[in-house]
Parts: sequence; C-alpha cells; structure tokens
Amino acid sequence: MSKRYRPWNVDQPQLLPPSVQELVPEGHLAHFVRNLVRDSLDLSVILDDYEEERGYPPYDPAMMTALLLYSYCQGVYSGRGIAKACEERVDFMAVTAMQHPDFRTICLFRKRHLSALGGIFTQVLGLCAEAGLVKLGHVALDGTKMPANASKHKAMSYGRMKKREVEYAAQVAEWLAQAAATDAAEDEAFGEELRGDELPEWVKNKQARLQKMREAMAALEAEAAAAQMAEDEAADASDDDCGASPGDMADDAEPPPPKPPDEKAQRNFTDPESRIMKTADGFEQAYNAQAVVDADSQVIVAEGLTNVGNDKQQLAPMVEQMKQNMGRLPRELSADNGYCSEANLEMLDRLGIRGYVATGRQKHGSASATGDGARGYHTRAMAKRLKLGAYRSRYRLRKQTVEPVFGHIKSARGFRQFLMRGLDKVREEWRLLCSAHNILKLAKALEAVR
Repeated sequence: MSKRYRPWNVDQPQLLPPSVQELVPEGHLAHFVRNLVRDSLDLSVILDDYEEERGYPPYDPAMMTALLLYSYCQGVYSGRGIAKACEERVDFMAVTAMQHPDFRTICLFRKRHLSALGGIFTQVLGLCAEAGLVKLGHVALDGTKMPANASKHKAMSYGRMKKREVEYAAQVAEWLAQAAATDAAEDEAFGEELRGDELPEWVKNKQARLQKMREAMAALEAEAAAAQMAEDEAADASDDDCGASPGDMADDAEPPPPKPPDEKAQRNFTDPESRIMKTADGFEQAYNAQAVVDADSQVIVAEGLTNVGNDKQQLAPMVEQMKQNMGRLPRELSADNGYCSEANLEMLDRLGIRGYVATGRQKHGSASATGDGARGYHTRAMAKRLKLGAYRSRYRLRKQTVEPVFGHIKSARGFRQFLMRGLDKVREEWRLLCSAHNILKLAKALEAVR
C-alpha cells in the first residue's frame, strides 16, 4: 500500500471566499492594528479633508491609515514595498480586506496627511497610559543621528561655491558663445526652418547647476546676515545696559557691511535643511532625532527632531513636551553628557525632577560618569551624586532604557534613513516611527494580559 498524502489541488477554486479574520491567526498584530485604528483612534482630521462628492470613490482613509501604521510596525516603509506586500502577504491583506492600493496612492496619501499621521503619536501614547504602561518613575532621554534623504557629497562649502561660481560662469559663457556660433553656421548651411537652435543639453545642465549653486550661496549669505543682525541687537542691548550715550555714534553713520558667511559653511543641494553631523560611522548628512523613554515599558513618552547636532538645547523642549503629553513630570530623568549644562541641571532641580546626567564622558570600566566639566554649582552636585552612586547609580538605567529603542527602530525594523526631505516633513515622519514603536509595545502588553 503506497503512502497517502493530503490533497494538493492548486486549480481547485474555493466555494466560499475566505474571511479576512481567517487570513492570519487570532491575536495577530494585523488584527490588532486594524481594530485599533477602527475603534480607538480619532481620524477626524484626515476624514474631514474629503468633502468632494464627485469622482471615483477613494480608498477608505481609515484603511490607508491602518495600512501605513502596520507597514511601519513591520519595517516596510517605501510605497512600492507596501504595495507589493498588499499583493503578496496575507497579513497585509488582513489589514486592507484584500484591497491592493497602488504605490502612488500610498505615497500621495502619506504625503497629503503626513502631519495628521504624525499627530497619532499622542493618541497612541494616551492608550499606552490607559493600559498602565507609562509610570514616569524613571525616564531616559537620548538622541540619535539619522541619515537624511540626501548625500553628503551633494553639499558644498561657501568658499568652494565662490570658486566654482567663477569657473562655471566662464565655462557657461564660453559654451553659450560656441552654441550661438554653431547655430548661426547651421542656419546658414541648413536653413532657419530646421531645428538646431536649442542649447545643447550639456549647457542646460551646467546652467541649472550654476543657478542652484547661486541660490545656495544666497541662502548662506542670508543666514549670515540674520546671525549678524542678532549679534548687533545683542550688542546694542548690552550698550544700553552699560549706559552708552546716544551721542557715541552719529545719527547718519552708515551701518557696517553685512558679514559674509564662513568659508566652511555648507549647504546641501538635495535637502538644504539637513546638516553634516558626526555619527559612529563618520560624518553623515543627517538629522538629530530625540526620544524620551519610560524605563518600565520602553514606551516613548516624548519625541522630537532637529537639524542641530548638539543635544544641549533639546532637554528643555523634551521635558516640556512630556508634561504636555502626560500632564505630569517624571520623578527621575537620566541622560548622557551631551545634555549636561548648568542651565539644564538647574531646570531639573527647579521642576523637582531628580536628574542623573553625566557631567563628562564615561570611560569604559569606570564607576561613574564624572569629568572635568563639573564647574558650576549644579554640575558639581550632579558629579557628586553620580560618584556616590557608583555602579548602583540610577544613571545605569539610561542605556538599557533608551538605547534599545533606537536599536529596534534601526536594526529590528530596518529604518536607516529618512524618506522625506525638509525639517517639517522629516519631523512628522519621526513621529510616525515613534507611534509604530508604541503600538508594538501596546500590542505586546495586551497580549501578555490575555
């Protein structure tokens, strides 16, 4: 008797179509995200944007929102990748009810509602708080440099721009003269009715490059002028405080000429709002993403993004946002030495937050993160606190709280580079990433309760 096998009838059609609920097992993340969007999130900002009754009915905005959130939870970010998953992966079909939106539709929806999608972060954070995941006993703040959607090789310094401008201008002028002479010769040889009077493509490209470079130079000059104006206003205020006489400067004195930009000041042609920042892999064209993470659940309770590489100015905005999101402040906050300043430590004391902020770079194997930077009163007190705590100091919670979050986003879910360009769009994209992270934490917590 031969071995029997289960039937494998590839061409056998199904009598009844499968239910969406049966595509993936009960308790799957696809069901959780779909039901979360349908039942718990307020999408009125997105829905109110659709008022036109005419035209072909669009995809349900709630379905598109659930699709994007689930895609970010699964580490699928590009429009083409999401569209392909809708056709090939049953978990994506469980979210879309077997609908297959085109990649252009997905990208246009994300672009159109990017701000509203980023605003979902506060709603998801509220659900995490209701589930008891946010304790605010100890939170950790850190930043990570995330590459922008631009190459650092597309950036040019102001000094190099000035040199190249002269070279390009002379080269373009020479080519224009050659093109005009060639056009005249061709018109005489072939007649004026024949095409051949357009500038060659290589001339057009060089002209476009020259125009873009001049626009970048003008932007750098405007930034330098704005910075000089701020310095002059500060100097005037200082003179007034020191009792400077109005007669010290003649009324008809001409203001000093605008200060030119620094020769090393750079501007990127692809994403002008991104900046060159130092990362573990060297210098990258990047943005500085911030996150405040609850130590009990690794839920992100506050987020932010800036194009400034230094972290010192980010502590106060993150604490303020945390208060707005949660309605209260944490008992403890830890951060690395990038956030250490006398003003920041004084602010934490004033707000009643017990801080654990490194006052210097911690050497491998050392007991605490203290350094020679402890000069002010609050900095000296912080250095003493960390030294007395040694290996038992609450500062040790920092790495195990916030660093894994960045590791999950970058490595586990494969987000290594922003897709959007421009500070405002990239900031909303980071909020969308943080929302996906909190959704995963909420789903895991609710699954453990079952």
